[in-house]
Amino acid sequence: MKAGIHPAYNEINVTCACGHTFKTRSTHKGDMRVEICSSCHPFFTGRQKLMDTAGRIDRFERKYKATRGDKDKREKPAAETAPETVAVQ
Repeated sequence: MKAGIHPAYNEINVTCACGHTFKTRSTHKGDMRVEICSSCHPFFTGRQKLMDTAGRIDRFERKYKATRGDKDKREKPAAETAPETVAVQ
């Protein structure tokens, strides 16, 4: 590395909004304040809110049950059905 062209890489304190403080190294001058860190982020803490996807799917099925039933009962017009393919050798 050439001398004098790289920024100083110093140890700084990082403070989160939750109050957690840790040290890291950075070219940033002075201490940093962050909104979220690994101590309070739901992904890292395991306190994730999981969506009830099964409930959403059931609600969707109930809501559109009538229209889906009609679609299954209708026949496809001849123009929409795919013609059979014949292998040519």
